[in-house]
Amino acid sequence: MAQFGFENDIHSILKLDMPITNAPMARWQRKASSSVLASSANPSARSPGKNGNKSLSMSKTPSKTPGKNGKTQCTPSKAGGDRFIPIRNNKQMDVASFLLSKENEPMDTNPSTECQKAWSVTLNGCNLEEAKILHLGGKPLNAPEGYQNNLKVLYSHVPTPVSTKKTRYISSVPDRILDAPDLRNDFYLNLLDWSRENLLAVALHDSVYLWDATQGDIVLLMKMEREEDYICSVSWIKEGNYLAIGGSDCKVQVNLLRQTHSSNVFHLALAFGSRSGYIHHHDVRVANHHVSTLSGHSQEVCGLKWSPDGRYLASGGNDNLVYIWPGVQEGSGRGGNAVHVFSEHQGAVKALAWCPWQPNILASGGGTSDRHIRIWNINSGSCITALDSQSQVSSLAFAPNYKELVSSHGYAHDNIVIRKYPSLTKVAELNGHEGRVLNLTMSPDFSTMATVAADETVRLWKSFELDPVKKKAKDRMVKSTGSIIHQSIR
Repeated sequence: MAQFGFENDIHSILKLDMPITNAPMARWQRKASSSVLASSANPSARSPGKNGNKSLSMSKTPSKTPGKNGKTQCTPSKAGGDRFIPIRNNKQMDVASFLLSKENEPMDTNPSTECQKAWSVTLNGCNLEEAKILHLGGKPLNAPEGYQNNLKVLYSHVPTPVSTKKTRYISSVPDRILDAPDLRNDFYLNLLDWSRENLLAVALHDSVYLWDATQGDIVLLMKMEREEDYICSVSWIKEGNYLAIGGSDCKVQVNLLRQTHSSNVFHLALAFGSRSGYIHHHDVRVANHHVSTLSGHSQEVCGLKWSPDGRYLASGGNDNLVYIWPGVQEGSGRGGNAVHVFSEHQGAVKALAWCPWQPNILASGGGTSDRHIRIWNINSGSCITALDSQSQVSSLAFAPNYKELVSSHGYAHDNIVIRKYPSLTKVAELNGHEGRVLNLTMSPDFSTMATVAADETVRLWKSFELDPVKKKAKDRMVKSTGSIIHQSIR
């Protein structure tokens, strides 16, 4: 019987069905007391009618709160407003009231036993010693469709989406600047070329200088005999350390430098363009070195480029035409027939470049009156792409490291532009030169380009350096290809 009496006492204590002493006054009690005080202060409130109703309505909680400028702001009552009122069940409110009243009571020095904790959990659904005063449950409602929050967002847990594609950094400042005094400012001259042995040849008026990019040394290679003569073109021959130099005296000389490995030259065919429009083929391995003459241009030949596989020779002239000629082994002497003739350009065509990874693709650029860059498919004889560069195109080169097309420009932009191939979208624009850019050439590893301009400077741009992973893969590919070629030659 004593046990049942103890359980009844505990149940009566935890039931919370008796008034709580020292508890704060409930809200409805405060309203009732305030309404009684208001009615006693206002005698007209005792008479029935509208006045009494008015006093009662004044005691109610206002549905609008005063705002700025005397205006009232309505508390939104629609579902999905900007206020979130959580769900409160009766049990939570009862537990919160009990815990608040318990704070005013003296601390119980006797710790609660495990049996008491179990009874509390059974009766109240939670351990009162660890219960929270107020626990809000339920999920907020979704905002209605079309709702816009005009408040300024200070923090958002949603990360801002960023592009995961890595883009390389292209410096707008040249890596090195070399002086080029007495440089002739002539659009039709080809004054710059870079060899496989990392030698940069630069023509300065009547002299040709070599800059060793590995050691940094500068050497005077040759000088014209007469002061009134000048260098028109310099070009390294692909198969060996031979530099061909053309002068205004209508003479061409071939210089041999740093002969290494073997003295054999497997193919040393040279093509020279003239002001008369003729193109002459020469093979310097034999005494009777003149092989053939190509006739097609009616004016000065401005540019010449061999295709990477040696099958075609592209020529651009001051007559706004681009000719595609067959290789030397397929030529038939004077008056050989051209494979294609392109007449879409409206200005002199000096800039020519073959695509290293697509030997049938040719890029050409027009002068001031044309300003277009055109991409040609030699197999079909059609123009794939045409782009208005808004500037004179003086030189073109493909950059195989990132499959891009580089162009140098004269009037009116005087800059260098890097474009993605084949879309020709602009990747970078380099504006370091203070005069029109006359020529550009690529380094042997295609990581650096050299440009020469009318401001008498040669600038080196490291715009195409590969990352270490891609560079190692490319080196392995080059080594394997080189070993195969060496075995086939032996």
